[in-house]
Amino acid sequence: MKQYGASYILNGKIADSEELSAAGYSQKDLDEAYQGTIAYSILSAHSVKGAEKDKQISVKFDALASHDITYVGIIQTAKASGLQKFPLPYVLTNCHNSLCAVGGTINEDDHLFGLSAAKKYGGIFVPAHQAVIHTYMRECFAKCGAMILGSDSHTRYGALGTMAMGEGGPELVKQLLGMTYDVKYPQVVAIVLKGAPRRGVGPHDVAIALIGEVFKKGIVKNKVLEFLGEGVGNLSVEYRNGIDVMTTETACLSSIWQTDYKVKEYLAVRGRAADYKKLEPKPLAYYDEVIEIDLSEIEPMIALPFHPSNAYKLADLIANPGDILSEASKNMNELLGGKVKIDLTKKIRKGGVYVEQAVVAGCAGGTFDNVCESAAILKGKSTGNGEFQMSVYPGSQPVFTELVKNGSIATLMQAGVSVRSCFCGPCFGAGDVPANDCLSIRHTTRNFESREGSKPLEGQISAVALMDARSISATAANGGKLTSALDLDYDATVPEYKHDDSSYKSRVYNGYGKADVSAPLRYGPNIADWPKIPALAENAIYRITAVIHDPVTTTDELIPSGETSSYRSNPLRLAEFALSRKVPEYVSRCKVVKKEADDYAASGVLSEEIALAVERSGLTLKGGSLITSAIYAVKPGDGSAREQAASCQRVLGAGANFAVEYATKRYRSNLINWGMIPYLTQANFEVGDIVIVPDVRENLLADKPFTLYIVRGEKVIKETAFVDKLTDDEKTIIKDGCLINYYANKK
Repeated sequence: MKQYGASYILNGKIADSEELSAAGYSQKDLDEAYQGTIAYSILSAHSVKGAEKDKQISVKFDALASHDITYVGIIQTAKASGLQKFPLPYVLTNCHNSLCAVGGTINEDDHLFGLSAAKKYGGIFVPAHQAVIHTYMRECFAKCGAMILGSDSHTRYGALGTMAMGEGGPELVKQLLGMTYDVKYPQVVAIVLKGAPRRGVGPHDVAIALIGEVFKKGIVKNKVLEFLGEGVGNLSVEYRNGIDVMTTETACLSSIWQTDYKVKEYLAVRGRAADYKKLEPKPLAYYDEVIEIDLSEIEPMIALPFHPSNAYKLADLIANPGDILSEASKNMNELLGGKVKIDLTKKIRKGGVYVEQAVVAGCAGGTFDNVCESAAILKGKSTGNGEFQMSVYPGSQPVFTELVKNGSIATLMQAGVSVRSCFCGPCFGAGDVPANDCLSIRHTTRNFESREGSKPLEGQISAVALMDARSISATAANGGKLTSALDLDYDATVPEYKHDDSSYKSRVYNGYGKADVSAPLRYGPNIADWPKIPALAENAIYRITAVIHDPVTTTDELIPSGETSSYRSNPLRLAEFALSRKVPEYVSRCKVVKKEADDYAASGVLSEEIALAVERSGLTLKGGSLITSAIYAVKPGDGSAREQAASCQRVLGAGANFAVEYATKRYRSNLINWGMIPYLTQANFEVGDIVIVPDVRENLLADKPFTLYIVRGEKVIKETAFVDKLTDDEKTIIKDGCLINYYANKK
């Protein structure tokens, strides 16, 4: 993998200044060459104010997508803000809380709420077990030159010519209410593919190699990845989809690929030939970074816990397991912070590394091509009758149908594989949770701490390593002993795919354009309205209730996944889980601060401790003050787009995050949309610090830096913080207290 820095690409090749001059390009041409990218052509067509480098763009999308963990909160927020009907196609899938196994009736209550909302507002409702959200959107909505916004971080359809983005729910609310998605025009990184992958090397291998190369360096953060080169044509579309969906783990903003006849065929097979058009850069295009990947050099990979960027060549791990697994265990236990210990070196036995579980599932793993090759590798084999077990989850019912017809499902089942429904559960800990102290290899999207469902605070810990379906199947055929598919002799020919969408025609409710405003919403006992959120005051007084010094804090740590997902329709009940696996004291600390704030709001009298802190700061606060809690983390917000990572803090009475930087644009947007100030600072904090920010509202609206007075006992520390540039709407949202208040105030 080679990196070239900022470059001009002329007719498919990097060009130097002499070549550009010889081709007759002027300085004006070079200055405008950023407009030669595919990304520019799509963004400029969707930004209501046009697109200009280094300037803000304001995007309106062609379609929206949510699943059953997120759509209830989105619809409740939009309803409270005045929603009448969905103004664009909005797909509500039910692929996360599908099992309805946790919390009594509440998961299925959410599903019936979703169906009633689709009828009332004019949406598309995909019932449980029909399709994984991203598989459905690829099959039915992605088209060349379009833009789709989803409330799931893996909303990526770039291989089909659609620039798609995953954001928190409030960004979808904005689209439903006619607002725009506002972001600075992003830098664009060319991923130039050459060559062709070898047999046994799959899309996850390419993706893990790319993530391992770029994530820790931060070189593609919040940028658009644009896939180009002759190597693209050597990949099937499903192979491209498998790489594309994992671009989320690079921390990029979005992705887009050049399109060709294979994309045209993919859409035509699914009855959407008219949605194809050829996408490619102009003869001259400027890229802020160029990364070249020779597909023929990619080997089977493994991403060890607890991040997809912990990338190793599988052959290296098999050859030297002791050193690699010892180092990985050390890093894992540092992140676990002593809550529980895990030792992956115990997986080394009988001359190899043995795992207990394997899963191929979801938007990344459950594609037609992946499952067909898995079946080919396992044909006539056995996964064994010991500890090792393997599960496969096809991505959609049409895919499942064709896998049944071509015999792949029977082959897998005969080998001892458990074939499940179209469900995202293994990706976030709601399905196939491994036993304590076990290692699971998965062709899924993430392997964060506790992502597989373990509970470290209760002494339960297991771990996930990401691998491609091909090497997972090779491992399964070898009884759980880590095995590279590169060494296997098997027929890698993928059968022709025939798309039978009878299951969709039988079950999916398509109400777009047919809103029935008189139809009632169907509520369950766990579906609750948002509590009242206070507006920003003239001054802010924060109590620090959590301090996290980890290099990166994921949204899974801010609000755990798994069984907590059942409570995402109940803001206050879900908030009880906030930071529960990272800082278990957080919720109780926040409740103390909230009571202090409520008492002050009722009486107008500061508590003795805060009054003393203000006195020690030497400040005379003019106007009112708002007392809230706040967290400090070095780099919060990596991973999921879930808005609850911010909203749970907010309903507990939080008013800000302090950070050195934010891991993703989407987490920062979630904070803003819930009225929380995303401070950037180099200050050091301790739990219990009282942080006074005078004139906070005035400085926020005027784009001025903030002076922090950190009171720690008798000590007063003066520091500075700032906020990256906000739009006028974003400032008003924070001033009003949250997006719901913003719309209420506009009525």
